[in-house]
Amino acid sequence: MAKLTFVGGIHPYDGKDLSKDKPIQDILPGNELVYPLSQHIGAPAKPIVVKGDRVLAGQKIAEGGGFVSAPIYASVSGTVKSIEPRRVVTGDMIMSIVLENDGLYEDVGFYPPAPYENLSREDIIDIIREAGIVGMGGAGFPTHVKLSPKEPEKIEYVIANCAECEPYLTSDYRRMLEEPEKLVVGLQILMRLFENAPGKYAHGIIAVEDNKPDCISLLRQLTKDIPEVSVKALKTKYPQGGERQLIYATTGRKINSTMLPADVGCVVNNVDTIVAVYRAVMEGRPLMERIVTVTGDAVASPGNFRVKIGTSYQEILNAAGGFRTTPEKIICGGPMMGFGMFDLNVPSTKTSTALLGLSKDDVAAMEPGPCINCGRCVEVCPGRVIPSRLADYAEHFDEEAFLENHGMECCECGCCSFICPAKRPLTQEIKSMRKIQLAKKKTGGKA
Repeated sequence: MAKLTFVGGIHPYDGKDLSKDKPIQDILPGNELVYPLSQHIGAPAKPIVVKGDRVLAGQKIAEGGGFVSAPIYASVSGTVKSIEPRRVVTGDMIMSIVLENDGLYEDVGFYPPAPYENLSREDIIDIIREAGIVGMGGAGFPTHVKLSPKEPEKIEYVIANCAECEPYLTSDYRRMLEEPEKLVVGLQILMRLFENAPGKYAHGIIAVEDNKPDCISLLRQLTKDIPEVSVKALKTKYPQGGERQLIYATTGRKINSTMLPADVGCVVNNVDTIVAVYRAVMEGRPLMERIVTVTGDAVASPGNFRVKIGTSYQEILNAAGGFRTTPEKIICGGPMMGFGMFDLNVPSTKTSTALLGLSKDDVAAMEPGPCINCGRCVEVCPGRVIPSRLADYAEHFDEEAFLENHGMECCECGCCSFICPAKRPLTQEIKSMRKIQLAKKKTGGKA
């Protein structure tokens, strides 16, 4: 049987052996937690507490700033120290709620709603919205918005993105091994939001790369008596977990940059997001924590950690024993889609997936040369564009040619930069031009 996959892609060193066998560890934060009000795509959340307020874990401290927004909850009990701009992982200064941890971890009390089978579609979406759940694979799109397409009855597949194709990351792998029941039930909850016909709901797909055979076996065992859920093994290849690539691999349906998954009858959610839905609907818990992988050859004891949102990256690193050698490169996220960090005294957020410390910065050591027209970037591009040409257009600011040659179809996966023998920063050039075009689209054509 042919393995499910897509055209293009690469096979970088995955580095997963460093942390994949390390069970999830709970860590407690230090004296101060910081909650940026922009932890998601859309409008920033609005504070509903003031300096001096005492709050409990699970208490809402900021409400959504609009439909495309999400509330924020305290992950510990303590006192609001201030509401002020604080630096985040990107280097930006973002208005944040600063909380002094009292170390008591008193919570508001969590009570599950009615059994989800007895809840209406609107009830479940309200619970998810109120819980502050966003896409936890890194995108940060508010989940209640994704689950509210114009025509919900046309959604045929709810796909659990369990590929975890980004090198080094193993948090989803550990979640699948340690809490598979929550993933399965969470998926079933989401499936019930899309009724195609009376009593007939969308089909669930759990999509896992075949380098995780233990997860595939475990999940198939758990779902063997659930015919409306399929576990599909995907070929291990980056970026198999990209939304477009995942949909094509599992359903054969294609989307482009002008379309949403809902346009081809699909909804895709990350493992951690689905487990957060389970905890909100089944336990009445808002989003207050997530799993973060701390790894890399510069890290003393790589592992996976259950982190209370707002905990600083320095404290998360300390839980992994700190650095065993001075890293040349520190990355927030994975090496393909993550970005470099210059300060660890910044807070973790809902979208924090990993902290990667590398003893050598191979990219900085590269000397870009001229294109030799080898075509390797075209072979690996999952968007089926010509990255070398698009990078030239971007570098010369030829917007018309960039758009005519389908520059917006780039998914910024980094495959072309990885494979280029001339070490040209193709993805970076294309990404810069795409940012300009997306900004112009928002402002009606003005840069």
